[in-house]
Amino acid sequence: MIGDLDWQAFWSPIALSLRVALLSSVAAMALGVGAARWMTRRSFRGKTLLETAFMLPLVLPPTVVGFLLLVSLGRRSWIGKFAEWLFAAPIVFSWWAAVIASVVVAFPLVYQTMKTGFLSVDKGLEEAARSSGANERQVFAYITLPLAYRSFVTAYVLGFARGFGEFGATLMIAGNIPGRTQTTPTAIYIAVDSGNATMAWAWTLSMIAVSFLLLFFARARND
Repeated sequence: MIGDLDWQAFWSPIALSLRVALLSSVAAMALGVGAARWMTRRSFRGKTLLETAFMLPLVLPPTVVGFLLLVSLGRRSWIGKFAEWLFAAPIVFSWWAAVIASVVVAFPLVYQTMKTGFLSVDKGLEEAARSSGANERQVFAYITLPLAYRSFVTAYVLGFARGFGEFGATLMIAGNIPGRTQTTPTAIYIAVDSGNATMAWAWTLSMIAVSFLLLFFARARND
């Protein structure tokens, strides 16, 4: 089985998936941490409505998320036209489109995990730091974030894994162009559809291995 593999074709989707997952997880963490911090510290009219919108990509079918992204970022949308003017290339059917799709679907997991982590932090410790002269940035960096460290690690692992395994939305907005936008999940789909069981198994086992290592790392760091 291993000897029958086309190694160049095998590694290309994996490398792209890892690149997409790395960039999307960093972006999702930045957005998720910021949104969770802001939402846990404020109460305002429409907060529940906004939070529901944050969580929508978690329950919507990936194809629906992909279709909405396609409409929002396509070449006929103002965002798509501006991006094409700015970068001299469209967003859709590029590997950056896969990053955007992964950020959108990973954000709810990161947001909810970090919100839970921030809510578990003892507010008395934060107030004590403020009363000692610490500004909000110092309170967050030296009190809040260290106390929410386990949630931070879990949120990043979940965000990375979600981006690494994203399929439906990515297929809608980035397509499945070998060597350009073909990620591992879409490669598996095509391999199964074409009857190439060897490549399908190889990619499947690689995704299981990466996911297992991520979860093992998260559990080990939190124990």
